[in-house]
Amino acid sequence: MRRPGPVLMFPESGLAGLRKEREHMQAHGYVHGYSAREAQRLADQAGTLAGLLHHDTAYAAGTRVLEAGCGTGCQSLILAEHSPGAHITSVDISQASLEQARAAVEQAGHANVRFLRADIFDLPFAEQSFDHVFVCFVLEHLADPLGALKALKRMLKPGGSICVVEGDHGSCYFHPETRAARQAWQCLIDSQARLGGDSLIGRRIYPLLAAAGFADIQVSPRMVYVDHGRPALVEGFIRRTIIPMVEGVRQASLDHGLIDQATWEAGIAGLHQSAQAGGTFCYTFFKGLGLNRP
Repeated sequence: MRRPGPVLMFPESGLAGLRKEREHMQAHGYVHGYSAREAQRLADQAGTLAGLLHHDTAYAAGTRVLEAGCGTGCQSLILAEHSPGAHITSVDISQASLEQARAAVEQAGHANVRFLRADIFDLPFAEQSFDHVFVCFVLEHLADPLGALKALKRMLKPGGSICVVEGDHGSCYFHPETRAARQAWQCLIDSQARLGGDSLIGRRIYPLLAAAGFADIQVSPRMVYVDHGRPALVEGFIRRTIIPMVEGVRQASLDHGLIDQATWEAGIAGLHQSAQAGGTFCYTFFKGLGLNRP
């Protein structure tokens, strides 16, 4: 088994930004929470969608890749596997998530990923330090996604690339569709908006990359379609990814009066119907690529 790569310590110069982001997270929270169930949901989601989202994600040997907002390392594992010769630096604001990510990568035997606690808006690297930047399921949680992209662009060498992957909750439709199920789904959108995020950000990837100054932008939609003839997706996407994601905002939705408990329970039951025989579910992710032209 390969030995894990070196772990970097966070430098003093970045502590101010780190404290600012930590205070923001404590005050506003992460819409999906940091529970063990959420960590498992992220792993299930990554495994289920790896082929759809990342079959064309690979970096050449010797290149330096910055993964911004690695969380518990679900995407880090995919990057390490697809690009074994690349040098990957994965950063996140949560120390607990970084520890999980490091353990997962170490257990898998990858030696090309190092982990660092850092704030995307105050990264402890010299400008033009990386050949590539990878950002997956992060911008939706930020109040200033454009500012984040501009900060990440400064990390890229001339000619370097960025890869951004986000979903769009407005792209979701399912059968059978009950009014209660649609209300429960809307709670997910509204809860994230209350925290300053944007769960509809998938449709904004192109304009955000353009506004940040990237060139040669290409955005490709990646649709997940599920019916009962695709049992792996029924289990991996509807039951283990989508429904737990919605259930994660239950308490916040009730506390803020977004929905009443009876409608919530009926809505979750309605979403489960899409995983039954005769049910279907559709959702679209968006993958954007751009270059840092000299």
